[in-house]
Amino acid sequence: MTQFIKQVTLSNGVALAQLGFGTFKIVDSKEANTAIMTALENGYRSFDTAQLYNNENILGDVFANCGVPRKELFLTTKVSNNNQGYAQTLRSFEQSLNDLKTDYIDLFLVHWPLKNHFFATWKALEHIYENKMARAIGVCNFHQSHFELLKTQANIKPMINQIEIHPYLVQQELINYLQTENIAIEAWSPLARGRVNDDQLLINIGNKYQKTPSQVTLCWHKQKGIIVIPKSVNPQRIAENTQIFDFELTTEEMQKIDQLNEGFRTGPNPDNVYEKNGF
Repeated sequence: MTQFIKQVTLSNGVALAQLGFGTFKIVDSKEANTAIMTALENGYRSFDTAQLYNNENILGDVFANCGVPRKELFLTTKVSNNNQGYAQTLRSFEQSLNDLKTDYIDLFLVHWPLKNHFFATWKALEHIYENKMARAIGVCNFHQSHFELLKTQANIKPMINQIEIHPYLVQQELINYLQTENIAIEAWSPLARGRVNDDQLLINIGNKYQKTPSQVTLCWHKQKGIIVIPKSVNPQRIAENTQIFDFELTTEEMQKIDQLNEGFRTGPNPDNVYEKNGF
């Protein structure tokens, strides 16, 4: 059964689904077609990709032939580290449009903060937004310090920050800051690359609600107001990930999950990427 997927409204009034579909490492055309068509059948309309993922062209073919009108889809992509800087960001954005076979992007993001291109890249995103080539713009992997620095030269505040959040990396201080700034929060690697499935606390909570640990974890994100973009190519899990809007965790259960926090990252620390200007 397809679940109703709640919407989150960005600061500029653009709405997107609180549950989206991540496409990291989906680079086989047949696998991409099967996964995305399964996602569409289960109610997903928001899809997240990036220039770094090397699959925009594959995804563009699927979306062009999926039977769902473009206006019903919400497509997110991101400028890669190699394409940052003002002119290069604009050129790469045009390539993303061509590859995704669309004339606009719903949400365009800076993938990582880079010291050498920090302001120039954001100026390019402002240009893209002001010229209505993207309905919304934002960043990924920004810490509070990066936002405070950006404030010194930006004309437009990022509408969203896509960051790594899961029970082992709660990032509550950053969440509090973003909520105060009215910047939407989107979690990548919300399931800690599958680690949650072996967690006894999440298993026990799931048994109470007849839910999987992954569903419990996604519900935890949902109740924090966080947008989630889990990735899977397994049809059963693609469907299961939508089944998070028909139950609620208690305050005590939310707190117990918060207490799993150990500062564990599946990806790099954004401060290190910023200083090194790449990976």
